[in-house]
Amino acid sequence: MTVKKLKKAAFDKWVAACIGNQRVFGVQAKEDRFVFAPLANAGDLRLDYDVTILPPKKYFLPPRETLLKFDRKEGFESVFDSQPFVLFGVHPYDMVAISQTDKLFAMDQYDTHYFDRRQKATIVACDVQNASKEVFAGCMGTATVDDGFDILITKIDSEYLVDIRTEKGQALADTIKDAEDADEMSLKLRKLVWADNTKLLQKHKLNVRPDVLPRLLDRSYEHPVWEEKAQRCFSCGSCNLVCPTCYCFDVRDDVEWSLQKGQRYRVWDGCLLSEFAAVAGGHNFRRNRADRYRHRYYRKGKYIPEKIGEVACVGCGRCITACTANIANPVEVYNKLVDEGK
Repeated sequence: MTVKKLKKAAFDKWVAACIGNQRVFGVQAKEDRFVFAPLANAGDLRLDYDVTILPPKKYFLPPRETLLKFDRKEGFESVFDSQPFVLFGVHPYDMVAISQTDKLFAMDQYDTHYFDRRQKATIVACDVQNASKEVFAGCMGTATVDDGFDILITKIDSEYLVDIRTEKGQALADTIKDAEDADEMSLKLRKLVWADNTKLLQKHKLNVRPDVLPRLLDRSYEHPVWEEKAQRCFSCGSCNLVCPTCYCFDVRDDVEWSLQKGQRYRVWDGCLLSEFAAVAGGHNFRRNRADRYRHRYYRKGKYIPEKIGEVACVGCGRCITACTANIANPVEVYNKLVDEGK
């Protein structure tokens, strides 16, 4: 729609106005790491972060979410979080992950709880200023993003370009003071930032195009790398929990001792956990660690691409950082399949 240019003082005033008008979650420092958390002061917002510990998916698919409450006298009642909110500082690769989840949760069984939160969110994305040491989004085509967000922030020297893309974004930008339209030079500099981001976000180099991964995995099911890596796997599920495109959950019922009231809720689940594929009768479809380890890669690189046409690894590198056994580097695994498949 429009692109505005703001100086730092005007940008901070705008963020403060956003905080004063509604719920805002933004990226903040937590010791030497960064997290998305409720934002109380504009000065706490850190758009110069490298990567957050958990992805912003936690605001659309919370770690624990009550779906419904039930009462034997009054019946069942669906539970929704009805408050709109602003999500400030989403990096391009995380925005791609959110857009992928949008597609997946709209397929087959439309997830009303997910989309209730998604539709109430105003997403302010931002281009990357600093890269984490494990990121490889540049290899995955997710270093920049074109859609899904309402506003995109790009820092150019000491100024900020505010790219307004939707009506929700315009409503949020209406509180901006002391802004001017971005000039041609600023827009040219923004293109240079985007070009630099592709190089900046490439700390690991994938030796194949992402769109080739489904075919690569198609012929690698029996490759020894799965057993080799899985021997050191603790089945802790850390890689699942920090992944922006993992969306599996378990549904549980919590019933009061009186048996008169209770609630149904869902919690995050992960395919690396030993009980993930366990079913009634004691059978487990993926009892072996190697089967679970392999499944994670096939889900990201083959199964989901077959559903939506996109590889479900956006190159954030969180799994590499979180893995206690140092076996969760997707680039390392895929490159081994490429090199030994020649």
